[in-house]
Amino acid sequence: MSEDNSENVRNGVLSKISKDRVRTNLLKNSEQKLIVFLVQRIPAAINSDMLTGIGFAGSLIVTVAFVLGKYYDRYWLLLGIAGFAINWFGDSLDGRLAYFRNKPRKWYGFSLDFTIDWLSNIAIGSGYILYVDGPWEMIGFGFVMLYGWAMITALLRYKITGKYSIDSGLLSPTEVRVIISLLLIFEVIFPGSFVYAGILVCAVLLVVNLIDFVNLLKTADLLDKEERKKS
Repeated sequence: MSEDNSENVRNGVLSKISKDRVRTNLLKNSEQKLIVFLVQRIPAAINSDMLTGIGFAGSLIVTVAFVLGKYYDRYWLLLGIAGFAINWFGDSLDGRLAYFRNKPRKWYGFSLDFTIDWLSNIAIGSGYILYVDGPWEMIGFGFVMLYGWAMITALLRYKITGKYSIDSGLLSPTEVRVIISLLLIFEVIFPGSFVYAGILVCAVLLVVNLIDFVNLLKTADLLDKEERKKS
């Protein structure tokens, strides 16, 4: 197959699997190319629900990594990187696979994916809480709440604009996975650094959430004004 034909095939698959979602994240180009590559090679015996389960299993692996890192050896934290990779694989491909195979279940998939994402957030946050000591546990609670706020904002944006996006500007769950994976490596090399990194991550999430919230209010206000003009 020529390079032009290969590019046309990739673009066709990308258009097919991305028509319901707007992406703005930093890694979107590389991520979408990888998704296009993978979605064409997933065995027929594996369906979207299985991928959702695989993604959730990845989150549980991250939790286990924190527990093992706490009670056995901090090098077990590196298992969390594999957990995040598995989580990305399942979470990023479940809905895309359904669209690729022309078997989308828009509302079923949306409901299942959103619920599993929330449970994954709780699982990973709980792992962090178990890993750290004393008052630093509140950082884990903060992460769960702030990430939950981001999910609520995504829901509200979908309700108001009709466009679903899991991204907050240049950040998406993919970037968050990469950042936390790097922080796990840093924690293995410099024990105790994860506490301060957690504070930084929560601070960034807070700023991003506030910006998204203000922008969402501006959009909602404009829509309200347009509706008043029509009435």
